[in-house]
Amino acid sequence: MSEFGDWFRSVPFITRFWFAGSVAVPLIGRFGLINPRHLILWPEYFFRRFQLWRPITSTLYFPVGPGTGFLYLVNLYFLYHYSTRLETGVFEGRPADYIFMLFFNWLCIVVSSD
Repeated sequence: MSEFGDWFRSVPFITRFWFAGSVAVPLIGRFGLINPRHLILWPEYFFRRFQLWRPITSTLYFPVGPGTGFLYLVNLYFLYHYSTRLETGVFEGRPADYIFMLFFNWLCIVVSSD
């Protein structure tokens, strides 16, 4: 278990929390601890009922099931690989710029999907 802990601590800060959230949130939904409908971004619930967690959980949620397990693992691999490369390369020493870039990309995706 120490090897896993050492590996996890070696992952850059933002990627570590994004990766951990991308593992924890789908598993919470899959095991039924929270209804997955509460993890999806529905603008009506966000703006009218002030359910402020929805933008965060919708970013981290992936519907894990028997048919999507492999795709989920591939997505986790790409998240880890490319986020680590960005955080230790282009955005090294500039975590606020990296978070702003992630936020801006998320905002563009949400606006364009509506």
